[in-house]
Amino acid sequence: MAQPKLVKPLIAPSASPRLPDFKQGVKLKYVKLGYHYLVTHAMYLFLPPLAVIAAVQLSTFSLQDVHDLLGQLRYNLISVILCSSTLVFLSTLYFLTRPRPVYLVDFSCFKPDDDDKKCSWQRFMKCSESRGTFTEENIEFQRKIMARSGIGESTYLPPAVMKIPPNSSMAEAREEAKMIIFGVLDRLFEKTSVKPKDISILIVNCSLFNPVPSLSAMVVNHYKLRGNTRTYNLGGMGCSAGLISIDLAKDLLRVHPNSYALVVSMESITMNWYFGNERSMIVPNCLFRMGGAAVLLSNKMSDRWHSKYKLVHTVRTHKGSDDKCYTCVTQREDSIGKIGISLSKDLMAVAGDALKANITTLGPLVLPMSEQLLFFATLVGRKFFKVKVKPYIPDFKLAFEHFCIHAGGRAVLDELQKNLQLTDWHIEPSRMTLYRFGNTSSSSLWYELAYTEAKGRVKKGDRTWQIAFGSGFKCNSAVWEALRTINPAKEKNPWMTEIHQFPINVPQVSAI
Repeated sequence: MAQPKLVKPLIAPSASPRLPDFKQGVKLKYVKLGYHYLVTHAMYLFLPPLAVIAAVQLSTFSLQDVHDLLGQLRYNLISVILCSSTLVFLSTLYFLTRPRPVYLVDFSCFKPDDDDKKCSWQRFMKCSESRGTFTEENIEFQRKIMARSGIGESTYLPPAVMKIPPNSSMAEAREEAKMIIFGVLDRLFEKTSVKPKDISILIVNCSLFNPVPSLSAMVVNHYKLRGNTRTYNLGGMGCSAGLISIDLAKDLLRVHPNSYALVVSMESITMNWYFGNERSMIVPNCLFRMGGAAVLLSNKMSDRWHSKYKLVHTVRTHKGSDDKCYTCVTQREDSIGKIGISLSKDLMAVAGDALKANITTLGPLVLPMSEQLLFFATLVGRKFFKVKVKPYIPDFKLAFEHFCIHAGGRAVLDELQKNLQLTDWHIEPSRMTLYRFGNTSSSSLWYELAYTEAKGRVKKGDRTWQIAFGSGFKCNSAVWEALRTINPAKEKNPWMTEIHQFPINVPQVSAI
C-alpha cells in the first residue's frame, strides 16, 4: 500500500513563529473603541469617586462651618430646592441604571485523582508509533514539536485516546465530558456550599464536542437543576470561549437580580484526535490536553464579603470579517478524509493583530492617566503631524499585578512577554500551566489563576488580566479585582500538593 504523500510543514520545527511587533503602530479605530466605552460609562466610572471626594471634604467641616452653611441656605430657598432636586435625581438615576456588580465567588479546575491518565512524552510517542497511521517522517516531526512545545511529562489525556487501538467513540467522549464536568462541579459545590438548586444561569462551553442532548442538559439532568434555570451551550468558539462565557454570564446577571451563574469550560479530546499525515493538523495533537474548569458568579450583594474577585471589565475583539483570520484555525478533513484541526501558517500574524486590537481597546479603561497621555501624544503626533517618533507602548504592569495569558504554546508566550515587556515572574503562571497541564483550551486561564493563588501572590485590591484567543478569529480579555487576600493554606486547587516544585526551568529540547 502506497504511503500518503507528505505535506510540507506549515510551521517548520526549526523556525520560531513571531507575532507582529506591537511597536509598528496601532489602528486608530481600536483606540476610539476604548475611549467610546470610557465616555459612555463615565457616570458609572467617575460618579462614585466624586462622591467619595465630596464626603471627604464634608468630613473636614467643623460644627461652626455647618452652622454657617445652614444659615446661608435658610434665606435662599430656590437654591436649596434646585440642589436637592438635582441630587435626588442624579442619585436615583445612578442607582437605577448602574450595572450590577458581578462577583466571582470561587472556581475549581479539573485534575484526575489517579495517574493512569498521565501522558508522558514517552507514552505519547509510543501511542503515536503503535497506531501505524503516521509516517516515519511525521513521527519524527511530532518528537521535535514535543521537545519545543514547553509541555512537560505529567499532562493528561483521556483513556480512549491512549488505548491501543484508540476508541474514539461517542460513548467514550460522553464519559470524558462527564468525568471533567462532574469532577469540577462537585469540587466547586463543595468549596462554596452553594446547592445546585440555587443556580439560575448555566453556561457550558466546549468547542468540538456538541452531542444531543447538549452538555448543559447533561448538567441539568445530573444535578437536577430547577426547571426555570436558563441554560446555554456554546460550541465552535475555540480557546477564548471561556471568557466569552464570562461575558455572557455578566450580561445575564445584570438583568436578572439576586442570581447565581455557573460557567463550565472544557474541551473534548476523545473524538478529535487526528490520525492523518498533514502536519498542520498534527500539531494540535502535540499541544492539546484534557482539562476543565467551573466558575461560580453572583450578583448578590451579600456574596461580596466572601467572594474572591469582582469583574471589572470584559473586552471582546472579533476579526472574523477578514478571510485570512476566519480560516487560520479550521476543523476540516484532510486529503484522505481524516478529520482534524488545521493551523494555518498565518496563525501567529493573525493572533498578533487580534491581540493588538484587543489591547488597544482595553488600554483607556485600565491604564493610569500618565501612560494614556504619553500614548495619546505619540499617537496624535504620528497620525496628524507626521512626527517621526516610535509608537509608545504603554506599560501594562502599571495597570495589573497579575497576568493570565492563554497557554496556547511556548512561541506565543515568548512573543507576548517580549511585546508587553513582561518579566519572567509575570509570565510564570502561563508557562507553568503549559508545562504541567498542557494547552487545556478555554480552561487554561483558570489553571493560571489557581497557580497565582497557590503561590500566595493575590492580595486584596490586586488586578488580574486574563487574555485568550481562539478560532474565528477572536481575542477576549477580562479584568478582575481581588476582594480579599487569598490564603493559599486554605485553598483547594490542582497545584497545592506540588506547588513547592514550581517554577522550574523548562528545557528547550529534550531527548525522548
